[in-house]
Amino acid sequence: MLHRLSLQIGLPLILLGIALPNPLWAAEPADIRQILDDPRVYHLRHVTLHGTVRDVHSLAPYKLPNETVCYGAYLFRLENGDATIPVAVLGICGSPVVRDPEVEDGDHVEVSATIQAPSHGGHYLSFRGPQAVAEQEEGIVQAVADRILPIVE
Repeated sequence: MLHRLSLQIGLPLILLGIALPNPLWAAEPADIRQILDDPRVYHLRHVTLHGTVRDVHSLAPYKLPNETVCYGAYLFRLENGDATIPVAVLGICGSPVVRDPEVEDGDHVEVSATIQAPSHGGHYLSFRGPQAVAEQEEGIVQAVADRILPIVE
């Protein structure tokens, strides 16, 4: 949406000879290895990631603490070079819907996500739905996607 907005705003301004500031264009992708090496720095930060989709798994419907049921969630790994980060796509909550994963194994994608490194009583999305982090799981890092776009080469 921001990219589309920047194109809509940017083209008339460029035609008028007015330069646009860089923030209207897509953000540089974050380095997955840097996120994994120091997850506390990235905790709750919104980032753009590029990579290849691996191991897509649809999740069964799950309940939130308020008993609302969520449908269509899925997990996958995003691989870039020697680094891989788990990505969660949250379900649609409140009404039963059928939603297949938007990605397939091997797709090259851009993921816009919030990094979660829930080391102090946080939660993450697992195959069993939302889970509280146990002490032995302190190193969990997960990207929670809010937008996934194909990368066309």
